[in-house]
Amino acid sequence: MARWGMVIDLDRCTGCQACVVACKAENNVPVVSSAEAQAGRLMLWMTVIPEVEGEFPRVRARFTPRPCMQCENPPCVKVCPVQAMMKSSEGIVSHVFARCIGCRFCVQACPYGVTYFNWQAPTWPADLREALNPDFAIRPTGVVEMCDFCHHRLQHAREMARADEREVRGEGEYVPACVQACPARALIFGDLNDPNTSASKLAQSPRAFRLLEDLGTVPKVYYLKEG
Repeated sequence: MARWGMVIDLDRCTGCQACVVACKAENNVPVVSSAEAQAGRLMLWMTVIPEVEGEFPRVRARFTPRPCMQCENPPCVKVCPVQAMMKSSEGIVSHVFARCIGCRFCVQACPYGVTYFNWQAPTWPADLREALNPDFAIRPTGVVEMCDFCHHRLQHAREMARADEREVRGEGEYVPACVQACPARALIFGDLNDPNTSASKLAQSPRAFRLLEDLGTVPKVYYLKEG
């Protein structure tokens, strides 16, 4: 059984935020105004956290992309009273929007701050409406949203593999939008159970670490320390 995960090389990330734009376009993530963002009403399934060290002119910028950690022991799934948060047999944590009642227990339980409450009817500028992805649903007001490793792409890969009477390949066939869009190839995705994939090998690197690992959530997103 596959166990899909991601490795993010912090040495390669340039902070261009191509992954953020690709995620919004692929998953029909609503656009919020600057005033709403300042009020804390962000809607970004993938964020890039900047960190600046030193003083001018000797300044060094660091960037940390942060998607959903796709935990093996996800607290969001445990606290959902209607089982809207689910973890598949392949370890992907996804959200059933039709079940969500907007109680936001999962938002409070997530230690990584990567779940978002859809507090208003989603809107897009007129010139962006034709660019909405028909393969992904438009969410109603009052539900929680989160990254699910572009799970609809996995479904498509499964259909193609089923037609060829084979299993989905552990690397290269199922790729989330953020990974595909990264120009620096800082994001590596694949089956962590397959020892031959790049993601599996890098996850065993001495540079690899996971955010808040002491909490026992067992994230499937690994980071590589800067050299």
